[in-house]
Amino acid sequence: MTDDSVPIALSPKWQADDREPPPMLGDERAVLLGHVEWYRRTFELKCTGVPPARLSERGMPPSTMSLHGIVRHLAAVERWWFQIQFAGLDVPMLFYTDDEPNLDFDGLDGDVTAELELWRTECARSREIVAAAALDDTGTRKNTGEPFTLRWLLLHHATEYARHCGHADLLREAIDGATGE
Repeated sequence: MTDDSVPIALSPKWQADDREPPPMLGDERAVLLGHVEWYRRTFELKCTGVPPARLSERGMPPSTMSLHGIVRHLAAVERWWFQIQFAGLDVPMLFYTDDEPNLDFDGLDGDVTAELELWRTECARSREIVAAAALDDTGTRKNTGEPFTLRWLLLHHATEYARHCGHADLLREAIDGATGE
C-alpha cells in the first residue's frame, strides 16, 4: 500500500530533453513506435554534450563497451534488422566482417561525429521502411530462414535500445557524472 501524500522522486531529466513520452493509450502501432522512438531519443540524449573524444572512452573495465561503440552497434542494428532482414535489401552490413565480428565495439578508429550522423541516417531509413509496412508484414531471419513480423521486430528493437540505454547510463555517468531518465 502506498501513501499518496508522499511525493514520488522522479529521475532527473537530461538537458535539452524534448522527448515525447511513449503513449500509454492508443493502437498497437502507435504504442510500439512510441517506445522505439523514445529509446532512440533517450540514447541520443545520453551522447549529447560529451566531447567527441570522450565518447570512445571505455569507462567500465573489463568491458570494451563505449558510447562510440554503441553508436556504431545501433547503426548496424538498424540496417541489419530493417533493411537487410525485414525489407530484404542487398546493402552491406555496417561495422562487421567475418574476421572481425565485433568491429562495432572494438574498431573505434572512425569519426564518432560522422558515425552519429550515420546512426541518425539509418534510423531515418528504418522509419521509412516501417511507415510503408503493416504490423503483420514479414521479413526473414538470414541466419535461420525463420519469418518474423514487423510487430515482433518493433518490440525486439525497443528491447535492444532499452538494454543499450542502460549501458549508456553507466558509461555517461563514468564520463562526466551526468544522469537522467
